Amino acid sequence: MEKKLRIRDLTLRDGQQSLFATRLKQSDIDPLLPLYKDAGFYIMEVWGGAVPDSVMRYLDESPWERLRKISKAIEGRSLLSALSRGRNLFGYVPYPDSVLEGFYKEAIKNGLNVMRIFDALNDIDNVKESIRLINELGGVADAAVCYTVDPKEEPVAAPKKQGFLGRLFGKKEEAPAAPEKIFTDEYFVDKAREMERLGAKIITLKDMAGLVNPMRAASIISKLKAAVKVPVDFHTHCTPGYGLASSLMAIMNGVDILDTNIWWFGEGSAAPAIELVYIFCQKLGIEVECNMEKVGEIRRQLKDVRKRMADFDLNKDKFPNDFDPLADKLPADVDALFDKAIAAAKAGNEEELLAACHAIEAHFGFPKPNLLVKEAEVPGGMYSNMVAQLKALQASDLLEDAMKLIPKVRRDAGLVPLVTPTSQIVGSQAVLLAIDRRKGNPDYSQANNQFISLVKGEYGHTPVPVDPAFREKLTGSAQEKPYDVSKYKKPENPAVAELGGVKLASNKEEELLLELLPNVAKTFLTNRRKEEYADKAPAAPATKEQAAAPAPSDDEPITGDVFRAPMGGRIVEIHVKAGDKVKKGQIMMVYEAMKMENDLEAERDLTVKRVFVKPDETVGTDQVLIEFE
Repeated sequence: MEKKLRIRDLTLRDGQQSLFATRLKQSDIDPLLPLYKDAGFYIMEVWGGAVPDSVMRYLDESPWERLRKISKAIEGRSLLSALSRGRNLFGYVPYPDSVLEGFYKEAIKNGLNVMRIFDALNDIDNVKESIRLINELGGVADAAVCYTVDPKEEPVAAPKKQGFLGRLFGKKEEAPAAPEKIFTDEYFVDKAREMERLGAKIITLKDMAGLVNPMRAASIISKLKAAVKVPVDFHTHCTPGYGLASSLMAIMNGVDILDTNIWWFGEGSAAPAIELVYIFCQKLGIEVECNMEKVGEIRRQLKDVRKRMADFDLNKDKFPNDFDPLADKLPADVDALFDKAIAAAKAGNEEELLAACHAIEAHFGFPKPNLLVKEAEVPGGMYSNMVAQLKALQASDLLEDAMKLIPKVRRDAGLVPLVTPTSQIVGSQAVLLAIDRRKGNPDYSQANNQFISLVKGEYGHTPVPVDPAFREKLTGSAQEKPYDVSKYKKPENPAVAELGGVKLASNKEEELLLELLPNVAKTFLTNRRKEEYADKAPAAPATKEQAAAPAPSDDEPITGDVFRAPMGGRIVEIHVKAGDKVKKGQIMMVYEAMKMENDLEAERDLTVKRVFVKPDETVGTDQVLIEFE
């Protein structure tokens, strides 16, 4: 086989993040690493994204230790990569260059090779410094162009019939012109060229929502290959049903690297399964550059790993069927579907290509396409966040209205792509706009702080300029005002008095965690210092056990009204205590869910009887948080 396809395996980062809420424990990863060492993947994505946050928040594990352990076990056989939001790193605010440099230097020292850098606005200014730093520090700068689409147009009323004077004087009554298309193939190619000029060693077309349909994948990938000299990578998801077919089109149009997951961590809202990609490549005469026997050994272990994550698996009762492409013979009708898909791809028949790929996925028991996400053209996580927010407001009937308002909010905000954090910001603002209209208030009577910052210019340059009049209406000034990184204040590293006065962060790694994720890192680092303090403390003399005085119990039956968690998340702040009288609309708690902080307000005047949670506690959907008298 002359043609070759390199693979970036996403299983240990994006795969588990997309399907299992980033709950993969180090104890589950360690037994896989000897197999991964010999699997021959070009790149393994193992870090970044939600991993640094989640392993501290939910697993009480060190993200730095995770990177070190994987690096040591792989022994350089595969490049290790992470995902970074450019100037925002893993957080949600821009950081000065000193923070970027310190973080990248520490990451590379601990075994990272490739940093995939993207910006939610595709603003080159937000990624250029990261590209420079990664290259100077000895890493590989992988610059990602975020794929997005122009919003669907609102229906335009049919033009009225011409009146007598119009016919007499030849005046035409025309429908308003459709807005100019922004996200053309040339838009993405121009971004890629500029990133390559700045020093990017890989260019990725990053389709975070899975919205690249097959014909568009063929068009953009072929143009990228003609425009840049560095390798081109294609990253997509299968959520709306395009992922497998679009990956086939990317392969047939010369993509150098394809992002995939291993069977039990693939498809659905994740990237395509490598086993299906392998079958297509065998039929096309393309060599997949990895050891499929070792991939099979990893696959067999991953099935049990997935079972252990059942609490976070939306498809725990709908496992795909077992399949080994090296040992299992495909039924004739299924084998024919692969041939049909290839023939349709060559003929440019997108409808037949998608039908064949969907039939293949259905045969193996993978989730069906999410038609709501496909129609709305928004990331699945953005949709989930809107559902949760409306449930919290007891306004689920606003969902349809809010979804229809997303195109308007995007246009008003400068036509931003929908990727973290802009997807959450736009979705939240669409909900507020729907509420304004329901109440008969002027548009944008309510605006969330992040949306105001976005319109102000603090997140960077938007794909099209924001209307100055709109910016003045929301922010008080018509002028674009970028975030001033000189005002950045490094979080304090306090001494913990009750633990002997030691500093909360004990080294450079921990200081960086405190800078990037202060709330989560505070809890994580406090736990580490407590463990160290307990190890050093002398053993207490044995004493006769005495019965403890009965503590106030939360087991008393609940008799009053309760406030429940609208969705799973983490308690950030609690503003009330037993005995407090709260007024309607008063903020009682702040909790974090879907990467956004949400205020929980009293629905009417009440008196607090009991509070059942504490700050930093993780809560489940519908868990009782407060009981009222």
